[in-house]
Amino acid sequence: MKETAMFTRDQLKEAMKEAVIKFHPFKMLSNPVMFTVEVGSMIMLIITLLSGISAHKADVGILGPFGFNLAVTIILIATVYFANFAEAIAEAKGKAQANSLRQSREDTPAKVLNKDGSITITSSALLKKGDVFVCSAGDPIPMDGEIIEGLATVDESAITGESAPVIRQSGGDKSSVTGGTKVLSDKIKVLVTVVQGQTFLDKMIALVEGADRKKTPNEIALLILLSGFTIMFILVTLTLYFFASYAHTNIYIASYLALFVCLIPTTIGGLLSAIGIAGMNRALKSNVIAKSGKAVETTGDVDTILLDKTGTITIGNRKATNFYPVNNVDKDYLVRRSVLSSMIDDTPEGKSIIELSGMDPLTFKVDNPRFIKFTAESKSSGVDYTDADGKQISIRKGAFDAMRKICMLAGNDFPPKLEEYVNLIASNGGTPLVVAENQKALGVIELQDIIKPGIQDRFLRLRNMGVRTVMVTGDNPLTAKYIATKAGVDDYIAEAKPEDKLAYIKKEQMGGKLVAMMGDGTNDAPALAQADIGVAMNNGTQAAKEAANMVDLDNDPTKLIEIIEVGKQLLMTRGALTTFSISNDVAKYFAIVPALFLATVPSLATLNIMHLHSASTAILSAVIFNALIIPALIPLALKGVTYRPIGAVELLRRNFLIYGIGGIIVPFIGIKLIDMILTYFI
Repeated sequence: MKETAMFTRDQLKEAMKEAVIKFHPFKMLSNPVMFTVEVGSMIMLIITLLSGISAHKADVGILGPFGFNLAVTIILIATVYFANFAEAIAEAKGKAQANSLRQSREDTPAKVLNKDGSITITSSALLKKGDVFVCSAGDPIPMDGEIIEGLATVDESAITGESAPVIRQSGGDKSSVTGGTKVLSDKIKVLVTVVQGQTFLDKMIALVEGADRKKTPNEIALLILLSGFTIMFILVTLTLYFFASYAHTNIYIASYLALFVCLIPTTIGGLLSAIGIAGMNRALKSNVIAKSGKAVETTGDVDTILLDKTGTITIGNRKATNFYPVNNVDKDYLVRRSVLSSMIDDTPEGKSIIELSGMDPLTFKVDNPRFIKFTAESKSSGVDYTDADGKQISIRKGAFDAMRKICMLAGNDFPPKLEEYVNLIASNGGTPLVVAENQKALGVIELQDIIKPGIQDRFLRLRNMGVRTVMVTGDNPLTAKYIATKAGVDDYIAEAKPEDKLAYIKKEQMGGKLVAMMGDGTNDAPALAQADIGVAMNNGTQAAKEAANMVDLDNDPTKLIEIIEVGKQLLMTRGALTTFSISNDVAKYFAIVPALFLATVPSLATLNIMHLHSASTAILSAVIFNALIIPALIPLALKGVTYRPIGAVELLRRNFLIYGIGGIIVPFIGIKLIDMILTYFI
């Protein structure tokens, strides 16, 4: 999926053919600006034929000379062709990506699990929603689904382009698998969750081929504006005929059409579709599948983004950093009890407690241990065992509120000193774990999150773009505030539940804000659906992927920031080229209008500031430049203007200085050079 060249030779050949097919009037109707140019070129073709027939006449009248008409006709057809080519080359890049994806969607054998436990080998094309299939090491995954039993490492390079295998397992938020990937180890049972033709790969192929590309609201608005300009200049050109009659000036039909085509915004009209398609392609290069062009564009207008703390702002693996005993408990005693409670805790936090202690729990003598796993309801874990004296021991470690409840229900005091430690740890951005033995508090374990390097700079970039960042965490308010301040986010939601995220998004939207968020679990689905931009992890649940309008193939929680930058770049590119296109008209005006009336109104010579050779070369130079500027700007339309995290006012100023003034200067230089070349050959 990663490309180095802007386009390949095969893509160029495909685009050159497709650009001819796009001349069909029904295809051109979707682009009103270029449709009028095509109509103009067809009129010019008729005028050229008529002028050829009457070429022997001394007075050519408004038909004009055959050679001049032929040149204008060819240039106008070339203008339409270049605009079609810009769109076709963007589509060709998408089709090339689709072809590489299509290779992953081969008809593969599927081991379907029957109700009696037997296995039937069938084609992946025959799988239905609700079927269950089995995959072992080395088997390709034949269809999208959810793992209902087992754990396996999966090679997803065919989709993501990344060679590192990933772990997928039943339950939790990493249970989704995609057809076309491959199991590398272990064995899994998968429930088919989609119907044929609606798999993830099918949707990806349709999207990158452009089959599902619809014009975005901003694109439609710009097309309406450009159409308005076109209608206005039709009236201007028609009105010019009466001025010419009044001035007793004979202006050729070709000159009227040349003026019209040069004044309407053909540059942005020719590149508009290519900019939108290229925006989706750039998102795909970042390994993000956008379900529509609207989704990519909307990211550029996002005002607020919701980001999970763990794995996005912090590295995600909290580590034990200290032990704080209370009630005159010896620190070594607290450490030993903390290690005992973590003997089968295979979480990074549990392992870090044992690592910090420096003890080997296997050397501890405990009889008949019964390990208690952590649950969301109990918010604690631990072990029950019999010690060497035959005494029953119960050790628990867990969240402050859960452990306080356990101790107080047993009639034991909860030391004020312990609460001081809990508040101190939380205010320093840590997570306190209270340890108790037989419902009596022993002390606190301090866990610390590590903020990702460079995350503050990324948030600063977003702030410079006018985007607010909101951290979502299950931590208590003190811890949440510390991490939020240290990371540099604008707001936070502490002790967040799914309904809290949904409520926050709705509140922002009621204030007229566009909101983006990222999630991977089924409980994130309502918020993902409510958000203006919902980005789901590819390894997340099917519910999350269905609710979101983008899917991140890399499963990178920070990708949301990158996606917003892609959307901003799309809007910046469209705005820059629109500014450049409209500014172009100034130079063309000074080239063509003096040329039309110079013979009968000599005073207009002062407007010929470029000192063009003649009326014919002036008009031809303007239309040639008008045609050539479209292919010249195709690389910029596909690649996008250089992205900078700046505010709207600064962006407007930059566009005006670079693309506004540049859009005036470049045509003056280009038209003059073309005129000099034409003068040399005439």
